[in-house]
Formats: sequence, C-alpha cells, structure tokens
Amino acid sequence: MFSQSEENYLKAIYHLGNPSQKGVSTSDIANKLDTKASSVSDMIKKLSDKKLVEYKKYYGVNLTKKGKLIAASVVRKHRLWEVFLVDKLNFTWDEVHDVAEQLEHIKSKKLMEELDSFLGFPKTDPHGDPIPDKDGNLQTIEKTLLSNLKKGESGICIGVKDSSSDFLQYLDKQNIKLGDQIKVMDKEAFDESTHIQIANRNMNISKKIAANLYIQLQ
Repeated sequence: MFSQSEENYLKAIYHLGNPSQKGVSTSDIANKLDTKASSVSDMIKKLSDKKLVEYKKYYGVNLTKKGKLIAASVVRKHRLWEVFLVDKLNFTWDEVHDVAEQLEHIKSKKLMEELDSFLGFPKTDPHGDPIPDKDGNLQTIEKTLLSNLKKGESGICIGVKDSSSDFLQYLDKQNIKLGDQIKVMDKEAFDESTHIQIANRNMNISKKIAANLYIQLQ
C-alpha cells in the first residue's frame, strides 16, 4: 500500500512526463504540487527506495514500470469518478475535479472494476481526457489545439487543455462543449483572436481560449 501523498507525487510525475525529455525536474514537481523543493527531494528519495522512480542529478525524475502503473491507476480512478459524478449524480464538469481528487485514493480494485462496468467502460472523462485501462494503457487520441488550425480548417472539439473551473464555466457561458464542430473562419493578425463557426453560430474567441481547446481534425 502507498500513502495518499506518495500517490499524488507519482500522479504529478505521470502528468508532467514527456517522452521527448530526459526526466521531470524537481522544480516542476514542486510547482505542480505547490510545495517546497526540499519536500520534493525527500519524497523522491523515498519513492526511489521503493523502486517507484529513478532519479539522476541534472537528468530529472522518471517513473519506473511499477511507479507508472500505480500512477496510471490513480489517474484511472480519478477520471472514472469524474464520469460517474457527471453522468449519474448530475455534477457539472467544472465541479468534479476536487471531489475526484478525494475519491481517487480508494484502494478497492473490485469497486473500480464494477464502477467501470456500471458506466459502460468509458474511454474518456468529461473533459475529454483518455481513461487508462486496468493495465495502465492509455489510448492515444490524435488531436491539436484550435490555435494551430488555419483559416478554413475544421474539426470536432474533443477536450480541454485547461480544466480549471473558471475556464469550464466560461465555456458553459459561451455554449461551447465537447462534440461541437468548429470551423476557423478567419484569424486577426492584430491580437491573434480567431473568428469561428460553431454549431451554426459565428463568434470571436481570444488567443487564450483557442490555445486551450483540443480539436480532432476532420
């Protein structure tokens, strides 16, 4: 068994990891978890002793196979609970993160297997993020940010980069949701805002908004 704190560190490294990088820096982990660098160093040593991470000075931290499996399990539980809260308990997609943060540390494998079955084996959470399977495998979804699309290109909105409550509430106010077809009508050179057509509506969105919407090209 692993502590909630240990699981949170493994999950943070999992989210920060990038195959093109040598490893995750301790400063990035500290920023992600809003903690001190000294606390990160202490935890990394503890996780390394348990063979959950590998750390090399100047190269950063990488999850071991065992560490990655544990991290993926936590992420899986978090995202399944988010689906349950939205689909079955009428939570909105901007309300579920903090609740799922608490529920993701439940240890019962049977509970999670039954929850997955009860929900119909969902592939993505309410924010469009893929749900790891019980073996830790993560489905790769081809996507790009709306800000990368050129004039005339279109696709389906399948996720958000920023899952903060403020951003999700903004999308609700603008009636922008997952599954919407979005076409780039024009781009303004002055402020890099984007004129889009979405669900038969025309609207302008800022560069910041376009840089936080994931699109699957058609």
